[in-house]
Amino acid sequence: MEITVLLLFGLVFLLLYGLLVYYIGWSGWRWMKFRVQTEVSWKIKVIYIAVLMVVATSFVTGRLFENVILYFIGSVWMAFFYLLIILLPVVHISVWLLRNTQLPKEHLDKWPGMIIVGLVFSFIGYGMYNAYSPTVQTYDIHIKKESPAMEDLNIVMASDMHFGLLFGKEQAKKMVKNINKLEPDIVLLPGDIVDDQINQFINQGIDEALAEIVAPLGVYVSLGNHDKHNGPIDELIDTLERGNLRVLYDEVIPVSENILLVGRRDRRDAEREEVADLTEGIDLTKTVILMDHQPYDLDIAEQQGIDLMLSGHTHLGQVFPGRLITKRVYENDWGYLQKGQMHSVVSSGFGFWGPPIRIGTRSELVQIDVIFGL
Repeated sequence: MEITVLLLFGLVFLLLYGLLVYYIGWSGWRWMKFRVQTEVSWKIKVIYIAVLMVVATSFVTGRLFENVILYFIGSVWMAFFYLLIILLPVVHISVWLLRNTQLPKEHLDKWPGMIIVGLVFSFIGYGMYNAYSPTVQTYDIHIKKESPAMEDLNIVMASDMHFGLLFGKEQAKKMVKNINKLEPDIVLLPGDIVDDQINQFINQGIDEALAEIVAPLGVYVSLGNHDKHNGPIDELIDTLERGNLRVLYDEVIPVSENILLVGRRDRRDAEREEVADLTEGIDLTKTVILMDHQPYDLDIAEQQGIDLMLSGHTHLGQVFPGRLITKRVYENDWGYLQKGQMHSVVSSGFGFWGPPIRIGTRSELVQIDVIFGL
């Protein structure tokens, strides 16, 4: 029954996607015909349709065949697809309403296409700036537990880098430089370090760049839903740890005399342990920090004595109006939330997934100044 539902959902999704691609293709063809103002041969039509089909399927085929060119085309296409689906209906409805006015017909045929092209490229530029120009989000948190060895802890957190083809070694170097400027005591990376496969991470030597992070208490990672590849999980973990990133895979470790760090497997991992199992028997007089990629079950974390829970995954929707969805799905989809003694911080992410744009959101590093004691 479940397989039948998934197949039905898949067919409906493909049909809807196909109709939307047809709508975009039809709109583009009409505008190009008007610009040329001559009869276009059937060969040109066939080429146009073939190119549109290749581009529209490139995001999937690029990943299936691990083809760098198709993957790049597909990611850029996703940005254009998203913006065109929003803008085209608005323009078409506006043109339909304006046809009852005295505006010349040739203006109504010419200018909407020009306006759409201008808006799309403007939004692409704006979105890429937001995606590749991270800001620093800061929080001050008070944990009412004593830590004799230190009065405060400077945490720098980054999530959802999705290191790969479009977000590679240069962005890793930028991240390291920005982290080191903040002079962290500890660096925590709660998931989605790589973009589904480790090939680009290895080929670009991103581990070499990340190894330059300076943090006296170390750099720690928990895995996210995109931290995966076709081989055994040990290979992925070994690859990440070559960059001096300590991966916590359902583990609890002390990072100082009075601070315990918990790193969970991703929520989609069927073998991951419950928080209660991970924290069983630990000393709750110490500060307990939890890295869990997806910000679910904050109430459970609170009940189990977690003091600070760090997550990512949501991207804050990445592109408008995605935030409207994430706000309904997660109790804390971005920023800071306190539940009892527990503090939750969710990052919008340092990188992006899919289209290399952010609209209505911004890439970020998170700096958390934890103050201990009453």
